[in-house]
Amino acid sequence: MAEYEKKVREILRANGCHFVRPRKGDHEIWFSPITGIHITVDGKIKSRHTANAIMKQSGIEHRFR
Repeated sequence: MAEYEKKVREILRANGCHFVRPRKGDHEIWFSPITGIHITVDGKIKSRHTANAIMKQSGIEHRFR
């Protein structure tokens, strides 16, 4: 099973998103300047569906297949 957390963080940074603070467990709060909202990023993303949901929330057009 693929792990998407590294790829998701790279894509977020490349699109101007930045880390704000840690959250409970291994979750992190990021800010997306595209949508103007804070998003939660899990520390262990094993599902492409979860990775795609993060991309959608951040306003980035990238989709994992």
